[in-house]
Amino acid sequence: MKKYILAIGVLSLLSVTSCNESELELGPYNSVTTSQAFDTPADFENAARGMYARNVGGLSGLAGGAYYAGSFISLPDILADNAIMSRTGRLSNRFFHEWRYTADGAWDLWTQGYSTIRRANGILVNIDKLTAGVAKDNAKGEALAVRALAHFDMVRVYGKGFVQASDNDLGIPFVTSIDPSLKPARETVKSNYQKIEADLLEATKLIGVGNGIYRFNKSSAFALLSRLYLYNEQWQKCVDAATESLKLSSSPGSITNFAGIWKDASNDGVLLKLQVVDKDALSPGVEYSQSSASGVRSEYVIDFDFLQLFKSNDVRRNIYVGSSTFGGFKYNNIIKYFGRATGNANVVDPKVLRVAEILLNRAEALAQLNKDADALKDLNALRAARYTGFVATDNQETGTVLKKEIELQRRLELAFEGHRFFDLKRKGLPVNRSAKGDRFDGTGLTYGFKTLEATDFRFQLPLPTNEIRTNANIVQNPGGY
Repeated sequence: MKKYILAIGVLSLLSVTSCNESELELGPYNSVTTSQAFDTPADFENAARGMYARNVGGLSGLAGGAYYAGSFISLPDILADNAIMSRTGRLSNRFFHEWRYTADGAWDLWTQGYSTIRRANGILVNIDKLTAGVAKDNAKGEALAVRALAHFDMVRVYGKGFVQASDNDLGIPFVTSIDPSLKPARETVKSNYQKIEADLLEATKLIGVGNGIYRFNKSSAFALLSRLYLYNEQWQKCVDAATESLKLSSSPGSITNFAGIWKDASNDGVLLKLQVVDKDALSPGVEYSQSSASGVRSEYVIDFDFLQLFKSNDVRRNIYVGSSTFGGFKYNNIIKYFGRATGNANVVDPKVLRVAEILLNRAEALAQLNKDADALKDLNALRAARYTGFVATDNQETGTVLKKEIELQRRLELAFEGHRFFDLKRKGLPVNRSAKGDRFDGTGLTYGFKTLEATDFRFQLPLPTNEIRTNANIVQNPGGY
């Protein structure tokens, strides 16, 4: 345990350039050097766990702080049209919801992302200390996959969509070093995608199948690769990557098990999730609501018009959304993250990759390739697992109708999991919010800001001021941030 803490302490120390330079130069009195932290196979195993860690040494991995156990499962929906602010809540994330963010109040995925990347790079720069073989390959593949995910998440936030980006539009620095004095410049969006692809292609060759669902394995690495190809519209490659993932795990989660997925009572259809327990003092569900003696106090409730898109026989409706009264008014609460059957409220494992998404990735790509029959098979596989009494309509949905249904099912299935804003962005679509209010029947206070045009600079969020101040090689996104 002691060696684990020291190893992660080193990786935490080798943080991002947004940290104060003096903090990067001064290590804690009980730290060890990076080379000392990677002496044995057990050290690498502990460091791998650190990439997913909740809160260690004041920093965090994929599951920590404002990353997948926090804002990454909420802000992409709050920024878009799936959720509306409840005026009886705490008005959290209001400036994001209203697109009034600034560099001083930026979404600090920057710190979280590069903390995770440094941990992955700590493994990669020391990987040759391991004896050649399956264990070494798996460790390297896993670190490459984590590094790819963090870079991909950040370029989605801070850069333009791949299709909309010119060859010169800036993304993020792609960091492969653990040098604490490094001051990298932003690379282009196109370059970011190329390097993320390279990491994932190598990862899929090296990584094993037995890492479980709390860590990347071969199926989840291929799944992430299919997501990357969906975003850059390499349709056949998306199909191929999704197919490789689905060969290893093909169930999207049955109707019987679907409710249990969100209570962590079932892992049916889950490819990668991040472990959060009560003692971590992290509550992913509070991003949307809190339970109290006075009832459910929602930060955000489901958009009324969006709710109407869920049919009465759709099992997702009552698993994702519930209704209750608070402050004298009834609301449609987002209950997806209310928590497990026992334990602290709002504590649940965030799901990063699920089979359902991969089916939808492949269905969309197949439809774009005009392979409608194959696309419909994937779509029906998902719908059969979500609608009671579903009857397949073979060859009755084609062309534009089929594409619209795939788009709808993606929005329904992945609601409140951190996808909506990015799906609109990658397609070059605006955010068009409804005229309905925040209460149960669509009355109440409406959106204060209703439309974000597809070309609006605010689709690219500002980089944190502290990063601009401490790294002279970093330039801010356009738009007066």
